[in-house]
Amino acid sequence: MEEYGKILIIAMPLFLVLIIIEKIYGSYKGEDSVPLMDGVSSVSSGITNAVKDVLGLSITFISYDWMVSKIGLFTLEADVLTYLVAFVIIDFYGYWNHRIAHQVNFFWNKHAVHHSSEEFNLACALRQSISTFINLFTFILIPAALIGVPAKVIIITLPIQLFLQFWYHTKHIKKMGILEKILVTPSHHRVHHAINAEYIDKNHGQIFIFWDKWFGTFQEELETVPPVFGITRPASTWNPIKINFQHLALLISDAWRAEKWKDKLTIWFKPTGWRPENFEEKYPVNKITDVYNFEKYGSESSLNLTYWSMVQALITLVIVAFLFNNIGNIGLPNIFIYGLFIFLTIYSYTELMDKSKYSIYWESFRFLTAISVLAYFGDWFGLNSHFPIVNYLIIGYLFISLAMNFYFVFFEFRVKKGILINS
Repeated sequence: MEEYGKILIIAMPLFLVLIIIEKIYGSYKGEDSVPLMDGVSSVSSGITNAVKDVLGLSITFISYDWMVSKIGLFTLEADVLTYLVAFVIIDFYGYWNHRIAHQVNFFWNKHAVHHSSEEFNLACALRQSISTFINLFTFILIPAALIGVPAKVIIITLPIQLFLQFWYHTKHIKKMGILEKILVTPSHHRVHHAINAEYIDKNHGQIFIFWDKWFGTFQEELETVPPVFGITRPASTWNPIKINFQHLALLISDAWRAEKWKDKLTIWFKPTGWRPENFEEKYPVNKITDVYNFEKYGSESSLNLTYWSMVQALITLVIVAFLFNNIGNIGLPNIFIYGLFIFLTIYSYTELMDKSKYSIYWESFRFLTAISVLAYFGDWFGLNSHFPIVNYLIIGYLFISLAMNFYFVFFEFRVKKGILINS
């Protein structure tokens, strides 16, 4: 938990710098693919996922440790060859885990957030799930357990393999020659993120593209079919916590309303997007029917709101960095209180990004939570020992944040007749 937090302290600013470079390069070329609000939402989603993982908010029914102890035929040393073998097996595991997430209704919920951006950029790589509380697919690592790959090798290789998936989320790198035959490239992954009929549910590979070629899910990017990005049931929100549970909420609702018990029980395991007969007419949901003709979400945000959202995201990154660097000192159960504050922060300012009047309630709740922490502990989880005036800075920030929220909700979001937008 602590070790992963330390890795993320290094990785987070590196990812942020690369996103900024992509933004500057795209603007220079006249091909900006990183709208600021979309970028803030993506970074915020990445924060929620990182906090969930660092706090260990997930359960594994079958651990890799247990598997290797029960079925391991050999015991490999943790040398370079073992790491290479582990890397290939983990990529095989990643391919099938990814493919199942696309093809089964219930498991799509954990992955929809990654595809929810209507752009394709480095920032959207950070849109990762917080809804995967249970890991059900450790058994796909059986090949590694059989040959005795040590658990510590798997633990180290998994985040490396994950971080290596960041670079190819970009529109600025075109086809890459011979590498297209071996590795997942930006061209391959643009296909994967596209909602064009020609591209849906293709290219599930994470590092190596040959899994898709072997198992029949490969599709080349076509010059005649420019990829259009997003999900066919658009998220229509910047709030990453909402996006994480939208599909699950629809499944629960459809299962409840289904008249046949068969539908109630099987809807979870049907192909992604399946609904009971006539539900599209009886209980319609917003769905993109013409991928070349739909309005992207949130393009009308003011500069004031955009810049304030960026400020909130940057401050949140600082708050998160302190948590990751001081997990041991903060200790249990306080790290979960800290985590709750981070989730409240992101929920509040992304609700504001959505121009929701309810953001004022979430911001007020966040304000009271932080003040309660300061009142109870006397400081911000030990930060006073580093910066004696930090209490005043935090209280000042909280008041400014609350005041800005009031300003947007009660002034900027009002239309001429005094009716609140999204009311």
